[in-house]
Amino acid sequence: MPPRMGKKNYLAVLVVISSLGGFYLSSLWSYLLFHSLAEFFSVVIACGIFIVAINTRDFLDNNYLLYLGISYLFVGFVDTIHTLAYKGMGVFPGYDADLPTQLWIGARYLESLSLFIAPFFMHKKLKVLPLFIIYIIVVSSLLVSIFTGFFPHCFLEGYGLTLFKKVSEYIISLILVFSLIFLVRLRHEFDHRVLIMLVWSIITTIFSELAFTLYVSVYGFSNFVGHILKILSFYLIYKALIETGLKKPYALLWLKTKKSEEMLRAERDKIKQYLDIAGVILLIIGADQQKRM
Repeated sequence: MPPRMGKKNYLAVLVVISSLGGFYLSSLWSYLLFHSLAEFFSVVIACGIFIVAINTRDFLDNNYLLYLGISYLFVGFVDTIHTLAYKGMGVFPGYDADLPTQLWIGARYLESLSLFIAPFFMHKKLKVLPLFIIYIIVVSSLLVSIFTGFFPHCFLEGYGLTLFKKVSEYIISLILVFSLIFLVRLRHEFDHRVLIMLVWSIITTIFSELAFTLYVSVYGFSNFVGHILKILSFYLIYKALIETGLKKPYALLWLKTKKSEEMLRAERDKIKQYLDIAGVILLIIGADQQKRM
């Protein structure tokens, strides 16, 4: 029989459904409100990943989480600017819907490439300061290219998405597929629950990117679906990295130590069994010798 859902699982599902319902209602009231809530939700989680990673770096068995934590801080930063630049916000006068779309593509390239690169630092030494400097340079270059007009157009008023934007979404999806493959190959390095959450987070992100190839208006249905999927993706990564890091740190921080303890326990049990068998054999031999005497 399949395992029953516990009360906590039912509560989690209820919270997710209620939250998505709340996001939907906010979109009916104001799409700008919905978009801001959706984006800031992901920004808060991105910052949370960074906080967990940077404060537990001395205890991590591998540097996958640390790399993701640092990279997601910058992803969240670009997403924040994307949110402020969204059509109708009025924060950047003189710019149209192309600006937030360019920022979106930049953030997604940054996120997908970070997820792709992170597995390579699983067992490699990671220096925090140089990585920070690299991301500062990359993000600064990205923002300068966008705000100075060097970045390719992604959305044209009256036309919709440009070819560059659509192709970029497919490229980003492909990068995410490869990052997923690398992650699964390293599945033995992760707690099973954490791995499942990360896998589904990346899969949801892929579908989110594909949804963003279809919209004509920045307030359109496909745009809405893409943001809902992004919310789910970041919720899953929250469950995998932040909630697990706080509630079950051994599953995230000391997985190797946990596995080593389990192996030692198994070896101890084996030795105990061998000793028990040896004891029985000695008793039999002793009894046999007494009979002969």
